[in-house]
Amino acid sequence: MFRRTFWFTAGAAAGVWATTKVNRKLKQLTPESLAARTADKAVEAGHRLKDFALDIKSGMAQREAELNDVLGIGESEPPRELPAQRRLVAIETTQQQYTKHSFNRNEDH
Repeated sequence: MFRRTFWFTAGAAAGVWATTKVNRKLKQLTPESLAARTADKAVEAGHRLKDFALDIKSGMAQREAELNDVLGIGESEPPRELPAQRRLVAIETTQQQYTKHSFNRNEDH
């Protein structure tokens, strides 16, 4: 009798355990659960990309500082002014030529 009770209890416990496992898996496979899990993974990937971009930016700033030190470009020097923009003579001469003549190419000359 004790043996039957033991096996009955063991079977019932195994059934409860299996039912619980199946119900958990079914809840994980619902569309809402899959969508929530996918959204969480997307947010996590976004955070990783942001951290990667910040690491790249700090590495670039560090390397730029190293290069400035090697080249002797210090922050104490005032920034150099860009040279004045030069106007090309060719542009001015072509504009003068076109203003003297008509743009109608069908005219007989």
